[in-house]
Amino acid sequence: MALIVVTTSPRVAPGLLAPAAWKALTRGRVLTGTPDHPYLPYLDEAGVRVEVVTPEPGAIARESRTGTVVWLAAQDGDEDFMRAVGHAAISLDEPPEIEVVPGSYDLPGARLLDLVQIMDRLRRECPWDRKQTHESLVPYLVEEAYEVLETIHEGAYGPPLREELGDLLLQVMFHARLAQERMGPEEAAGDGFDIDDVAAGIVEKLVRRHPHVFADVEVSGAGDVADNWETIKAAERAAKGEAGSALSGVPMGQPAISLAAQLLRRAGRAGAPASLAGDLAPPAGARLFTLVRETQDAGLDPEAALRAAAREYRRRVEQWEDAADTP
Repeated sequence: MALIVVTTSPRVAPGLLAPAAWKALTRGRVLTGTPDHPYLPYLDEAGVRVEVVTPEPGAIARESRTGTVVWLAAQDGDEDFMRAVGHAAISLDEPPEIEVVPGSYDLPGARLLDLVQIMDRLRRECPWDRKQTHESLVPYLVEEAYEVLETIHEGAYGPPLREELGDLLLQVMFHARLAQERMGPEEAAGDGFDIDDVAAGIVEKLVRRHPHVFADVEVSGAGDVADNWETIKAAERAAKGEAGSALSGVPMGQPAISLAAQLLRRAGRAGAPASLAGDLAPPAGARLFTLVRETQDAGLDPEAALRAAAREYRRRVEQWEDAADTP
């Protein structure tokens, strides 16, 4: 006969099971070692009797040799128990067949639900996390963004980049969790939101700004996409009653080189004449601004170009230091 192991995901609403799992649960004696398994009430309502037992690998392996036993695994996988059952089954003269039936599957992005739960618990139980505010987290947000940038520049596209992106994602989750606490009726209307609102907002924006993907607009290349993007953004600003300037929304607190580049890029798309960038004060700033414009005209990213030069300068200084330390 057989031992059938039915697994479930904690990231899927309890009660939702694949057809193969429902079929498996009717094939034999159903056991679990998890008295508070979230699926128990739903299985009981469906007429599936589940016995809560003390896990005994040897006994279960022997029983499944002569009959069909269905094991409803704990949502953490019951790995140690299942490993013990496997060893016990192998030791039998006629080992039973062991089949794993996934009852529910994680969809892409499901582990983000774990992050939501972890963030909620940290906010409740960790003294450091409880005291944080949007303002206190700003340095970490900037730091994590630059660490992602540095990892990309180093070409570390594997685990290092994954880790740094996780740190940056935490900042997004943290700010959304703080905003969620302002969702009470006593707070200002519209001031609070949660991570689902953040995701919904960016989904709506992406769909709206990609009509060539989600609607019937045709484009001939990336240039058309960029033009459409700016047109749609201008319409959005007008709908909000915001100033119609092409420079609206440019964050003035960003690093000066990237700020100048973004201002020039936006103004250029709006058709502003290049002469507007002349005779800026102070003179040193004007020269830097001109260099940014010339770098863009050459098809380069000024921020990336300066950063590359800085990295090369760092390498030369380190090489000089090593030479100086050599006897």
